Amino acid sequence: MGQAFTEISAGLEAAIAHAKGESTDTLEHKPEAINVKAIRENTGMSQQNFCAAFGISIGTLRHWEQGLRSPRGPARVLLKVIKHNPVAIIEAMHNKT
Repeated sequence: MGQAFTEISAGLEAAIAHAKGESTDTLEHKPEAINVKAIRENTGMSQQNFCAAFGISIGTLRHWEQGLRSPRGPARVLLKVIKHNPVAIIEAMHNKT
């Protein structure tokens, strides 16, 4: 068998061992938790206003705030920017040029 097979096989064995709770060299990356409700509350906006301002569906926001789902990918980035500079997002969304 080729080197690719050997590497894939070793990776699969390590993944199975890690899933079983065995000690491995596997690195597990967990994104930091985002408190969506706190981010929204710091903007002083209601759920409806927050969703309208940032293009998020009300259902999605409610799932995030209730902890039923977690924001992923671009949504995480958007929320981090909102946390640090909500005005920048609002201005960018209303810029017509």
